[in-house]
Amino acid sequence: MGLVSSTPLLQEARKNGYGIVAFNVHTLEMMQAVVEAAEECRSPLILQTTVGTVKHLGIEYIAANARVAAEKASVPIALHLDHCQDFDLIVQCMRAGYTSVMIDASMHPFEENVQRTKKVVEIARALNVNVEAELGKVGGVEDDIVVEEEHALLADPAECQEFIERTGVPTLAPAIGTAHGIYKGEPNIDFARLEEIARRVEVPLVLHGGSGIPAEQVKRCVSLGMAKMNVATELKNAFSESIKQFFLQNPSELDPRKYMAPAKEAVKQLAKEKMELCGCIGRA
Repeated sequence: MGLVSSTPLLQEARKNGYGIVAFNVHTLEMMQAVVEAAEECRSPLILQTTVGTVKHLGIEYIAANARVAAEKASVPIALHLDHCQDFDLIVQCMRAGYTSVMIDASMHPFEENVQRTKKVVEIARALNVNVEAELGKVGGVEDDIVVEEEHALLADPAECQEFIERTGVPTLAPAIGTAHGIYKGEPNIDFARLEEIARRVEVPLVLHGGSGIPAEQVKRCVSLGMAKMNVATELKNAFSESIKQFFLQNPSELDPRKYMAPAKEAVKQLAKEKMELCGCIGRA
């Protein structure tokens, strides 16, 4: 099938009240695991990489692996660049085969966010690439982007509406009280704000900071228009904890294939749980 734009996938998800999970992957095994999970669950899938992972693995390596995965798979797969502030890197990723990109200009004043987003949307539209933008500031740590709790800002519903009208961006990540990383306590999601944003804009909305949000809150977010949920920290932790456990039990083992196999399985099982939670099983 090959890699596809996530725009129609997410539009379909919002229209029919389910969410598609975007998994941050950092290794070939993590990518294989979530693809296998999607195949077995008959779910559409978004493979996602941070700027840090792009720098670590290389754009061409990531795009080539994702392309092979998508060609072999029987479910639709998109490849997304998450939280990028660098216009040149966004263009490089689109040229390499990414089918979705996030221009994160949320740290700038509203007017500048509009202009930076419009610039990316114009190029992406010609290439049939989805674009995601952020309004407000999601707290927590995402690679090198650190937003302290006191600096996290919630998205304004009226601004969300104006932003969509002026930029034409096909997907929007509004800050509603979630955070990147694992929550220390219960996340403080502003559901009334989300409801108002969803009432004003028709584009698919994106839930950032999806690791560790209680199941009922995720389901409520999805029912209110969150058509994409990002999962990064939980996936990374499951992968790493599995390897740690393996070496506790097998301290002298040196074959990477031996410890990567259970790590891959841990990621796959977690991915299936998240797909079930968002209601995308059987939606491919």
